[in-house]
Amino acid sequence: MKRILITGGAGFLGSHLCDRFVKEGYHVIAMDNLITGNIKNIEHLFAHPNFEYYHHDVSKFVHVAGNLDYILHFASPASPIDYLKMPIQTLKVGSLGTHHLLGLACEKKSRMLIASTSEVYGDPLVHPQNEEYWGNVNPIGPRGVYDEAKRFQEAITMAYHTYHGLETRIVRIFNTYGPRMRLNDGRALPAFMGQALRGEDITVFGDGSQTRSFCYVDDLVEGIYRLLLSDYSLPVNIGNPNEISLKDFAEEIQRLVGGSSKIVYEPLPQDDPKQRQPDITKAKQILNWEPKVDRKEGLQITLDYFKKELGV
Repeated sequence: MKRILITGGAGFLGSHLCDRFVKEGYHVIAMDNLITGNIKNIEHLFAHPNFEYYHHDVSKFVHVAGNLDYILHFASPASPIDYLKMPIQTLKVGSLGTHHLLGLACEKKSRMLIASTSEVYGDPLVHPQNEEYWGNVNPIGPRGVYDEAKRFQEAITMAYHTYHGLETRIVRIFNTYGPRMRLNDGRALPAFMGQALRGEDITVFGDGSQTRSFCYVDDLVEGIYRLLLSDYSLPVNIGNPNEISLKDFAEEIQRLVGGSSKIVYEPLPQDDPKQRQPDITKAKQILNWEPKVDRKEGLQITLDYFKKELGV
């Protein structure tokens, strides 16, 4: 039986990956220190014979007994609220944490996939963003702690690949949504839905012309699964290229949820990206992957989850 370590395993994406790899017949080891993860996301797996959980901070030395075929490194604060509140931890998990796990991968002769992000492109000057674009990032701005942690993570991963011959994979994740997102994590979709469900005004930053592209979590997990098992070691964008302005998206959520919420506008935070749209040509060609879940369908599933969480 193949054994896989998933760091950040109690988080939004990590928990869905745990589900997928248990389903595929792997022995899954989830690791999380729960600073942003939630044990509720994986407690349904505790009784499964092929699942185990370790409470651990990967910024400290990481040891796992026995063989390991794969490592998925998804440990990191990932929302602006989290990484602005925990800048040092964010930098440490991207640097020290990645270093520890790459060392473990060398020891175990594992294939390691790291979760990078569209934030490596910063506030892009190229649209849509392809993997050859180097980005437009402010390293000392408020978002720099996350952006540069992920850029360093890619750099050290490629160094281990070229210097040690380690099998590595790099996924650049664009905006993803679905059940198990936290309502208070500060990103557009849970913020809009949470405000609408509570009958509050929906807050759009700037004039709402900035764009995002939203990928349903099941589609993202499928892309990651295919990338891990592929032979491609350079970064690959995984996201939904269906772009929408945040003003239009807020109106879409307003209609979906109903109620009396109005849309209000606040100043745009520093270095907030004006455009986000993945070029997924490589994912199509190399992985035969593209998103399947329509946004209307995905939003309804997510709304039903949030309603249950809020008890409405």
